[in-house]
Amino acid sequence: MQNNIDVIGVIPARYESSRLAHKLLREVCGKPLIQWAWENASKASLLDRLIIACDNVKIKEVAESFGAKVVMTSTKHQSGTDRIAEAVRDIDAKIVINIQADEPIMHQSTIDSLAREMINNPATLMATVRKKIEADEDTNNPNVVKLICDKNDFAIYFSRYPIPYYRDGSIEKKYYKHLGIYAYTKDFLYTFKNLPSSFLENAERLEQLRAIEAGHKIKVIETKFESIGVDTEEDLQKVETVLNERKSKNAK
Repeated sequence: MQNNIDVIGVIPARYESSRLAHKLLREVCGKPLIQWAWENASKASLLDRLIIACDNVKIKEVAESFGAKVVMTSTKHQSGTDRIAEAVRDIDAKIVINIQADEPIMHQSTIDSLAREMINNPATLMATVRKKIEADEDTNNPNVVKLICDKNDFAIYFSRYPIPYYRDGSIEKKYYKHLGIYAYTKDFLYTFKNLPSSFLENAERLEQLRAIEAGHKIKVIETKFESIGVDTEEDLQKVETVLNERKSKNAK
C-alpha cells in the first residue's frame, strides 16, 4: 500500500476510440490532446497526486515524455471508471477525481471546486459538475449531455436530449450541460463499479445513470468555466480555436 493521500486525480486514457480514432494522441496547437488535459489538471491546487491510467504503450510513452506519472491498466475495461478502479487499487487515497482525457480545456478551478466539495462534505459519496449552456447548438447536440437537479443540487437525471421540456413560453428556458468530471470517495468508487448495468444507463449510454437508478445521490456543483469534450473533428476545431484565442490574449 502506498503512502496515504487525500485526493488523487486520475486521467483514464483509452487508446482506441470509436468516434474519433486515437484522439488522445491527436495534436492540437502543437501538443497531443491528452497533454492539454494533464497540464490543466496539474494546475489544480487540491490534487495531492495526478496520474494517467492508460491501456497502450503509445499513450504511456507520449505521457511520460511530457512528465506525467503513468499506470498501465488492462485493455479489457469497458469504462473509465473500471480503468480508474484498477489504477488506484493499491493507493491509499480518500477521494478520487476522474478527469476526462478528452476535455482539454477543463479549468483547474473546476477540478478544485469538485475536490473541495468532497473534502468539506464527508457525506458526499459522488459529485460532478454542471455549466449553464450558452450556445444554442449545444442544446440539441446529443454529444453534449444535459442534466437537471433538485433544490439541494443533487442530480435528478442526465440525458442527451434537452431537458427539461418546456411546454409553453411562459418560463424562460434554461439548460445545463454536464461536464465530464467526477469525484468519488474511494470506497464508493468500488460500490459504483460493482453495480449492475442498468436500463437507463444503456438507453442513454451514460454510465452515471447507473448510480441514480440504483438509488444513490450525485452532488452537482456549478462552474462558470467552459469545457469541450472531443468526440468529432468539429470538436477538435472548436478546441483549437479556443486555445488559439487564449494564446493571443496572453500574448497581449
